[in-house]
Amino acid sequence: MAKAEQRGVSMMAPSTPEPSVKAAKSTRKAHLTVSRVEPWSVMRFSFVISLVCFIILFVAVTVLYAILSGLGVFDAVTDLISSLTDGGEGDELNLNPDQWFSPARVLGYTGLIGALNIILITSLSTIGAMLYNLAADLVGGIDVTLSETE
Repeated sequence: MAKAEQRGVSMMAPSTPEPSVKAAKSTRKAHLTVSRVEPWSVMRFSFVISLVCFIILFVAVTVLYAILSGLGVFDAVTDLISSLTDGGEGDELNLNPDQWFSPARVLGYTGLIGALNIILITSLSTIGAMLYNLAADLVGGIDVTLSETE
């Protein structure tokens, strides 16, 4: 112990207690500018997202059609339309409401609308990316501040 005291090293506990709570770290922040968006990347991303939305739409329409058909809603609507358009003395209209609510027609129109949505969403997103690039060349883009979390 004498040798330790001669070297200036104390073997005793420090007089001030150490704080048990650590000081909060300061978060790092990065200030970035989105100056360009790659149109090819936007086109691929929007195509995949619109394809997923199409699948969700098709499944939702199929399930909804099955539920409504099981409840007899389409039969009731078909009977109502037939009774309203039924003429008295040969004045019948050439309407066939049974075909309006057939599964092939409903799901066919759903597929057509879904395919058009895929084309429109993909093309409009790509055009939007190109327009953003043009505007970003003029004004410099969008400033984004990113911060690091613990």
